[in-house]
Amino acid sequence: MFYWWWDSTYILVIIGAIICLLASARVKMTYAKYSKYRSMSGLTGAQAADRILKNAGIYDVQIGHISGNLTDHYNPRTKVLNLSDSVYGSTSVAAIGVAAHECGHAIQHQTGYFPLVFRGALVPVANFGSTLAWPLILIGLFFHTNTGTLLIQLGILFFSLAVLFQLVTLPVEFNASNRAVHILGSTNMLQDQELRYTRKVLGAAALTYVASAAAAILQLLRLVLLFGGRDND
Repeated sequence: MFYWWWDSTYILVIIGAIICLLASARVKMTYAKYSKYRSMSGLTGAQAADRILKNAGIYDVQIGHISGNLTDHYNPRTKVLNLSDSVYGSTSVAAIGVAAHECGHAIQHQTGYFPLVFRGALVPVANFGSTLAWPLILIGLFFHTNTGTLLIQLGILFFSLAVLFQLVTLPVEFNASNRAVHILGSTNMLQDQELRYTRKVLGAAALTYVASAAAAILQLLRLVLLFGGRDND
């Protein structure tokens, strides 16, 4: 019954895991490299974020300091822009780039950027889907009837919702990075060479989201290959 744990389609899961590991390693190496370059402005990540938000007319977003490395994120529900240890007090071009990226999300929120709004609406649905997907599939395997087929198909459908969330995340992240580079250049917070370094950092970070989406798609493909024709068996 559980033959599918070891069948040839498992290579898709392995490929997805390798892609994610490589993307994660690259962003860490890239950030470590460009965190050694101090910005000519001397601004810290927190100071850059504060300046960007004020220039954008955003005064109701708090800048928080959280522990960890590259754990930075913007929470649209609480309107808190959290910067990690490696970004908050650092004056590197890498830190300023990451802080500006998170400000890009805050600006998206203020302007009602549709992909961000859509992603926010998908959060509870995606969480629900990712929680129920595998239990439904596993339970469905115990039934060699239409009921089992239906449960498995529902599980695949719910997993698809989590994949959709990953796909919608891509334009949100790319747009935030584009906003960050444009703002840092137009306000002269970073000079031309510094902007090139920042693009490399944000580009590497973007690849982690592409890798996550690719891994999710490969996992979904595996499920479809394994169970798509089960009702015909």
